[in-house]
Amino acid sequence: MKQENGKNLRAWEVALLMALCLTLCVGLWAQKKQSELASQVVRLHVLAVDDTESEQALKLRVRDAVLAYLSPALEGVTDRDEARGILAAHMKGIAEAAADAAEGRKVSVSLGPESYPLRRYEGFVLPAGTYESLRVVLGEGAGHNWWCVVFPPLCLSAADADRVQSVMKPDDFALITGEDGYELRFRIVELWGELQRWLAK
Repeated sequence: MKQENGKNLRAWEVALLMALCLTLCVGLWAQKKQSELASQVVRLHVLAVDDTESEQALKLRVRDAVLAYLSPALEGVTDRDEARGILAAHMKGIAEAAADAAEGRKVSVSLGPESYPLRRYEGFVLPAGTYESLRVVLGEGAGHNWWCVVFPPLCLSAADADRVQSVMKPDDFALITGEDGYELRFRIVELWGELQRWLAK
C-alpha cells in the first residue's frame, strides 16, 4: 500500500512538473512574441486634464495637432528605431504643436517605455505589454486617456493595412490582425500580457 502511494505521488509530481514546464515554455514564447511586436511600433498616449466634456474634447484636438505635426516627419519611414529617432529629434516641435492646441493648459511630452493594456483598433489588436511610447499629458493628466499607434501610423485616417504590413514582420502582422490560424496564438500572448500587468500592480 505504501509503495502504491509513493508511485501515485511520483506520478502526481511528474504531472505537476510537466504542467509547470509547459506553462513556462508558453510564457517564454508569449513574452518573446510581445517583445517582437513592441520592437516594431511606437504608441501614442494622450491624457486629458480631467473627465469633463470640454477637456475630453480638448484632448482630441491636441491629439490631432500632434498627429498633423508628425505625419510629414514620419512619411516613408519603415523602421521603428528610425521613427523613434525622428520623434526624439522633434520633441520640442511636438510639445509646441500640443501647446498650441492646449488653450493654455500645461503640456508635458515624453518618449520612453510605458506599460499598456490590451487595446483594439480598427482591424488591429495589440496585446498588453511594455511599448515605446510618446506620452502627451495635459495639466495633471487626471482625465481619461487616448491610446493609439504613431508608428506605423494606425492613428491616421490615411493609414491602411498595406502600410502597416510593409513595416511589420509577416507573422506579427498576421498575429495582430487575427488571420486564420493565429487567433489562439494571439490569445496566449494577450493572456500573458494581462497576467504580467496584474502581477506588476
